[in-house]
Amino acid sequence: MANILIADDSNAIRLVLKDILSIGEHDVIAEACDGSEAVEFYKKYNPDLMLLDLAMPKKDGYAVTKEIISYDPNAKIILITASDDQKTIQKCLNEGAFSYVSKPFDFNAVLDTIKEILKSNLGTIGTNK
Repeated sequence: MANILIADDSNAIRLVLKDILSIGEHDVIAEACDGSEAVEFYKKYNPDLMLLDLAMPKKDGYAVTKEIISYDPNAKIILITASDDQKTIQKCLNEGAFSYVSKPFDFNAVLDTIKEILKSNLGTIGTNK
């Protein structure tokens, strides 16, 4: 079980992700609806992992990824996107995001991606890093 921050401007997507995460027995510790909130909430709540939409108001996923990785080089970020903009996805991965999942979500793919990423950092999950 991990503490997860969801950052997406769509309330419907946040609800779907919360449902998926509850199936995986993860806790959603905060929900951000724009990029500025995403950065603010990351710093405030120190999640084990962040699900981050690429296309958000105020700051896009790329800007958020850069800022969070500069603040916490060990941040675990999974991008979520409806677009197939491989160039932007690759830029975010190069900045330090771990992976991405496409909308509409496959429940198992989301949970498997989270499990893989968290497996690499088992010693700090659920603690204040």
